[in-house]
Amino acid sequence: MAEEEEKTESVQVHNWAELTQLCLVNILSHLSIEDRWRGAMFVCKSWLQACKDPNLNSVIDLEAQFIESVAKSSLSSTRYWNREFESKIDSMVRSVVIWSDGSLNFVRVRHCSDRSIALIAERSPNLQVLSIQRCPHVTDETMSKIASGCPLLRELDISFCYQISHKSLALIGQHCPNLRILRRNLMTQVNPSQQEPFVPREYVDTCPQDGDSEAAAIGKFMPQLVQLELQFSKLTNKGLALISEGCINLEHLDLFGCTNVTSRDIANASSNLKQLKTLKKPHLCLESQTERYGHWQLYDDRFQTDFFRI
Repeated sequence: MAEEEEKTESVQVHNWAELTQLCLVNILSHLSIEDRWRGAMFVCKSWLQACKDPNLNSVIDLEAQFIESVAKSSLSSTRYWNREFESKIDSMVRSVVIWSDGSLNFVRVRHCSDRSIALIAERSPNLQVLSIQRCPHVTDETMSKIASGCPLLRELDISFCYQISHKSLALIGQHCPNLRILRRNLMTQVNPSQQEPFVPREYVDTCPQDGDSEAAAIGKFMPQLVQLELQFSKLTNKGLALISEGCINLEHLDLFGCTNVTSRDIANASSNLKQLKTLKKPHLCLESQTERYGHWQLYDDRFQTDFFRI
């Protein structure tokens, strides 16, 4: 009995709250951002301070969480489009920007606004990846700040951001010479049954219509692009030609749903793209057209007028 008491006294009890900042940061680096925000930073003050360390805030990537949530329930996705949720995402992003102390280089979020993107532009000169899909309140004004404040940008995803226009694309291209990847996908307006049911209809209706202006900006100011996604863009043969003439280094081009270009247009454009490895064609047809001619390729080959440019 005496021996057991001696052994118990010899055992040292460690308080995790007394770990050094360096040790805490090392431990917390193995947690996901979700685990840090929902658990670790609420343990005690020292853990909260460790979660604010710049080494843990050079990256903010919430894409996996969004994808998982959408897959589980469309009801949870509905709330993503309200201002309250947007404000929460903004607050989270702004906190990471401040804590990063200028080291932020990777941002992949959704449903944020000018409020957080403006702070990124102001305090993140080392930013290389910016993905802000589905952000209805990010505007050209703030993207112009990204262009001037984040010259190292190499990847940009502004898919489904309908207040961003060709003006932003031109500025980004002029000020960010390292840009290699651009994703500018839109939502389908061809077949309403294919639209995400939880997206506000009034937002879908604001889809940018002048695809050729965006294509012109891309072709003129983004010559170093190697990957370009333009799903459901309204560009025509004219815009596609400008891209093929200006972005000759393209290796991957996604034109799925681009119903204003034909297979002949794509073949002509592809002849300029000697580095092209993968090409996603429109491969889209309306139900009434499918009943008549089967699929996109057959319909495209049969009609070559502006009215039937599928």
